[in-house]
Amino acid sequence: MTNQLERRGSLLSYVNAVLNVVLALAKGVIGVMAHSEALIADAVHSASDLIGSVAVIVGLRIARKPPDEDHPYGHGKAELIASICVSALLIAASIEVFYSSIASFFRSPHAPEWAAGFMAAIAVVVKEALYRYNLRLGKRLQSKSLLAQASDHRADVYSSLAALVGIVLAIVGRRLGIPWLMYTDAAAGIIVAALVLKMAVEIAKDALEILMDRVVLSEEALQLYRREVLAVPGVRAIDELRVRDHGQYVIVDIEIAVDADISVLAGHDIAAAVRDRLREKFDRVQDVFVHVNPYDPGERHHVRERGHKR
Repeated sequence: MTNQLERRGSLLSYVNAVLNVVLALAKGVIGVMAHSEALIADAVHSASDLIGSVAVIVGLRIARKPPDEDHPYGHGKAELIASICVSALLIAASIEVFYSSIASFFRSPHAPEWAAGFMAAIAVVVKEALYRYNLRLGKRLQSKSLLAQASDHRADVYSSLAALVGIVLAIVGRRLGIPWLMYTDAAAGIIVAALVLKMAVEIAKDALEILMDRVVLSEEALQLYRREVLAVPGVRAIDELRVRDHGQYVIVDIEIAVDADISVLAGHDIAAAVRDRLREKFDRVQDVFVHVNPYDPGERHHVRERGHKR
């Protein structure tokens, strides 16, 4: 992971925040002026995105701090906390949107103006572009918060698209004199709420799994680590292997077995070689903690593997 990519990640977080401010204000103002429940609901969603973007910026700053005495494994999980903050805000926004949209069914039907439709269409285009860029950079950085932002932008695309459809149908209903069709603007608000809630739950679930150190790393992924460790000269077996996810990076805890009759210095050198090889071969490995055991050919060495999925 290069410093240049990290700087791009931080810059993108600020871009997300600025654009969320612009979209939230534009949707809110035009939604009120054009009398669109769906667009106002979408504006509430965008406003929650702004707070989420701030949480991501803070999370990225903390996550890049080096390990210290109080946090020997680094601060990478701060990003996961930021992701949970984003999801919590989305859940709150979805409840508000749902309530507002339901209330609209108990009032006289009305259709919004075309300006609301144009704003919703612009929001779809902008958010789709942000989704694609956040997703691409988030995968390269292995950044949970940027990936959460990407998912959030995709939720925005769906919500703005639902708003657009509802707005257009409501306007058509007014033009054709079909009263029930004018309720589609409010119905779109309900759809927006459901989409946002689903996305928020998925983001929270993914982040919480890592924070709680759930053992879910695939056997295929663990085999890559085992292969590199066993290729180090002097390593006779792997007694235990744990790969713990901390957001942008992972921490490896491993117990290796070496010949029992070698010197302490030789065992230390083998452990150092294991540490260096894993950090060289896997970009996400920030640190490796190696414990050295004596190898007894009369015993069966079983690899106890535990991983924590990203």
